[in-house]
Amino acid sequence: MKRQLPKRRDLAPLLTFKKPTLSPRERRLASALTIEDLRRIAKRRTPKPAFDYTDGAADGEVSLARAREAFADVQFNPAILRDVSHVDTSREVLGAPSALPFGIAPTGFTRMMQAEGEIAGATAAGAAGIPFSLSTMGTTSIEDVAAANPASSGGRNWFQLYMWKDRDRSMALVDRAAKAGYDTLLVTVDVPVAGARLRDVRNGMTIPPTLTPRTVANAIPRPAWWINFLTTEPLAFASLDSWSGTVADLLDTMFDPTVTYEDLAWIRDQWPGKVSVKGVQTAADARRLADAGVDAIVLSNHGGRQLDRAPIPFHLLPQVVKEVGSELEVHLDTGIMSGQDIVAAVAHGAHFTLIGRAYLYGLMAGGRPGVDRAIEILRGQVERTMRLLGVSTLDELEPGHVTQLARLGPRPL
Repeated sequence: MKRQLPKRRDLAPLLTFKKPTLSPRERRLASALTIEDLRRIAKRRTPKPAFDYTDGAADGEVSLARAREAFADVQFNPAILRDVSHVDTSREVLGAPSALPFGIAPTGFTRMMQAEGEIAGATAAGAAGIPFSLSTMGTTSIEDVAAANPASSGGRNWFQLYMWKDRDRSMALVDRAAKAGYDTLLVTVDVPVAGARLRDVRNGMTIPPTLTPRTVANAIPRPAWWINFLTTEPLAFASLDSWSGTVADLLDTMFDPTVTYEDLAWIRDQWPGKVSVKGVQTAADARRLADAGVDAIVLSNHGGRQLDRAPIPFHLLPQVVKEVGSELEVHLDTGIMSGQDIVAAVAHGAHFTLIGRAYLYGLMAGGRPGVDRAIEILRGQVERTMRLLGVSTLDELEPGHVTQLARLGPRPL
């Protein structure tokens, strides 16, 4: 083999140097290629009580693990030789467009995870053209979220309601949300009492954070979180003025275990916009809600944070769609960690999906840019998966595109 010294003009196109990124945050986020990558960054940067509040679930965390296994056990069945040069990821959801088949789910105590909190989520959602949901337990006011993501600029804000024992206080929140231009009320119905979130108990998760020798030691390598927490506006809630105690105590004090279908009908009459009921876990309840005239249901076991070993929403989806899918929109959350999961849910019959932890990992990893990165990752995965399946619109996705491989199933009686 004859060898020769390379010439500079031949080397130039082969040797290109990447421009250095001076911002540490930009470097961190650019290195994240998946939501799991954002989770690892978030864990490094966030004190353990706040991270575990996001990351954890109830009791043995079986429900969450099973929900993620259900998505992992999907086999995709692609069609070939289709024109997928352009894919359309948009969908009309509850009477208005969403640019993507997912929105941001309501999450509590969000500014505990990272100081930008709900404002980062709402503005990122607005920029992406997707809905943002504010929790009753959110840490930014109803009005401030509406100002950050105004309907006049195309923003879509949904308000998630926990019915309290103090009904007048609950409905005062509903009235504020309506006046602020929120277009959908998400009524969460799977929290008669708080689930046994053991990580929070073990961490002494309180509002505000309890300082112990262990929490101080855990905070030392995470100064940015504490600097942001201590130098920004004190923690405030969408729904209450103050609280000192554990999260579980707060929830048990607030939530009303006596709420029934009659109360839901009463709420429905008070709200001028769309109503979605979140926390549906049986086909029988889905049927009853369809008969009650709600606009959508969310199949959800609260991210595994309430009843451990609850039904897996993805497994429940085909049965519920068959029962009520022509009468209302069927949405889904719990366990979603990738765009492939979202595509699988839509193919399985979901009209729309919600992301909670996936958004919060981005928030903890990098504030508003981190949320943008989470949405960007999911968007890219949705588009790529659609192309690889041979579909160019969400409506082309159908059950034949997915096979649910058997790992868990009911034993014959």
